[in-house]
Amino acid sequence: MRFLWDIIKKFLIIFIGSSVLAVVMYRYVPVYVTPLMVIRAVEQKQADKPIKLKHKWLSLDKISHNMVQAVVASEDNLFMEHNGFDFDQIEKAIKEAKSGKRNRGASTISQQTAKNVFLWNGGGWFRKGLEAYFTVLIELLWSKERIMEIYLNSIEMGYGIYGVEAVAKEHFNKKAAKLTKREAALIAATLPNPLRYNSANPSAYMRKRQRQIVSLMDKIAPVEMGAK
Repeated sequence: MRFLWDIIKKFLIIFIGSSVLAVVMYRYVPVYVTPLMVIRAVEQKQADKPIKLKHKWLSLDKISHNMVQAVVASEDNLFMEHNGFDFDQIEKAIKEAKSGKRNRGASTISQQTAKNVFLWNGGGWFRKGLEAYFTVLIELLWSKERIMEIYLNSIEMGYGIYGVEAVAKEHFNKKAAKLTKREAALIAATLPNPLRYNSANPSAYMRKRQRQIVSLMDKIAPVEMGAK
């Protein structure tokens, strides 16, 4: 048992040390590749499809503020206030799950960023535990501006499309800096399931969701992004 405990302790020390180092590194270094990008490429290869991976890193000041406002309005309107977790939404999600209602998303932008950069998609308590761990780390070691910058650069926004610059060019033929409020809202409408919803070919549901997000963008306070 002592031998086993020694192995566990060494593993924990290595894991914690390496994970903290990775988070510190990404405070300064762009994230060019994520686990999900690799997983999707493997899935495409296994399905005998051409590998599609569209991604270009941009600093936050080169991304339209409409996109920031849209994702905060649609995904996490308390982003600037919480410390990584929206416990009210988590409680509501648990209650709805127990009552048999359709599962609702309760992940904050910080949690989604932690998952996108360090983990993989899917459920399970183990992965959710790791997600919570990395969420705490990035909230401690990154600014909100850095979290938003990495989120908008790494999130899946379509089939083989990652980040706002890639989707802006692929679906709107423009740079991310030029996205209008309605275009940003349409992109944000796809985020619950970007492989199902397509901002280049929006359904009636997506148009309705776009209008809702635009309305929310007008109602919430402007998101002030300062130094990273």
